[in-house]
Amino acid sequence: MIITRSPLRITLGGGGTDLPSYYREHEGFLIAAAIDRYVYITVHTTFFDELIVKYSQLEHVKRAHELKHPIIREALNLVGLDGSYLEITSMADIPAGTGLGSSGSFTTALLKALHAHKRNLIHPADLAEQACHIEIDRLQEPIGKQDQYIAAFGGLTCFRFMRDGKVTAWPLAVSEETLANLEDNLMMFFTGSSRPASAILKEQNDRTKQSDAEMVQNLHTVKELGLRSKEALESGDLRRFGELMNEHWNYKKRRSGAMSSGTIDEHYEHALRHGAIGGKLIGAGGGGFLMFYTEDKKRLRHAMFERGLQEVRFRFDPEGTKVVAQ
Repeated sequence: MIITRSPLRITLGGGGTDLPSYYREHEGFLIAAAIDRYVYITVHTTFFDELIVKYSQLEHVKRAHELKHPIIREALNLVGLDGSYLEITSMADIPAGTGLGSSGSFTTALLKALHAHKRNLIHPADLAEQACHIEIDRLQEPIGKQDQYIAAFGGLTCFRFMRDGKVTAWPLAVSEETLANLEDNLMMFFTGSSRPASAILKEQNDRTKQSDAEMVQNLHTVKELGLRSKEALESGDLRRFGELMNEHWNYKKRRSGAMSSGTIDEHYEHALRHGAIGGKLIGAGGGGFLMFYTEDKKRLRHAMFERGLQEVRFRFDPEGTKVVAQ
């Protein structure tokens, strides 16, 4: 049996500039961090000439092309497997639709497992690009590239998305002290609602393709905030980073009326009154997790508990997508 795991992620600045509709014209930049919450994939050879796939549903088919699950079907096709004599199972620490990049983590973990099954070695950049090819090119999802890339690379990583589609990646140059303080002072709370990212991302994608001046300028500003966040983090100015998070969230909300809600805004303002320096909704918006930077964790934790929000604690993951058993 092969078991792989791929980390979920949080975005620390520049989110939204990784969509092709933006970076093919203007280049994109963002900082993302992999966290120790994972998607797991198992691939097991069976004695039966069929393909068994277990996720939120159970599929028994003769060959891969009969699968309903589009990512698993396309991944098997990409690596040249018809699925015979195989059982594939997926599990996750946190449900999909909560803004932590689970689809990209799922796809990279699946591809890593299938390549391991074929005894192929694959570089993280190639793994990420194959995952992007499946989701963006083959399945035509209106999404960006950050989820696949941060899942594959892990760590706290900067990404530049070039006009020709290439992606450059390098570690965020932070001190050990800054890294530890950032990890300690970021807090994440579940809003109680989830949503598919595709509708909000499609709106952004369509407006960017149409050269909507307001949307393009918003993304220019968000990219600049990402670069300023990089400077703040690398200089160890975490309070400034928290303030930039707040500025980023205010710009992010302007991209779509579905980005936030009255309840989420109330949660956010309550957090700012009780110790949060800044924060944002992780992912495309509409639900999922609120993340805050604070220097008073006890106060903020109590305030969010009063509003019924569940905290999910996390650490950073330095390894990215990997085989954990074979």
